[in-house]
Amino acid sequence: MEKRAAAEGRIPCALGGTGDFATRCTIDRVQTQDGLMLTIRHPDGGFHRLRVTKDGRGVIAGDGAREAVVTVIAPDAIEVAIDDVRYRLPATVKGQQRQ
Repeated sequence: MEKRAAAEGRIPCALGGTGDFATRCTIDRVQTQDGLMLTIRHPDGGFHRLRVTKDGRGVIAGDGAREAVVTVIAPDAIEVAIDDVRYRLPATVKGQQRQ
């Protein structure tokens, strides 16, 4: 179900420091001269921009000084934390085989 939601532009997120993930954030993808940029929007109007990297880090913060902390949570998924917000994103994790 999460793969279908991601394909439809929705991803699980935990907002405001809660541990409760729900598929309530939306994601927009735009190819720029700097690479693929993701804009993740919250239901309250907040958002973060992430830039997809090709160096194995996954994503980095695309704007501002806040660091994006990336954790591999499955062979095909990562969790990205910025301050008190966490997102679960589909990803190709290097060294992992898809099943």
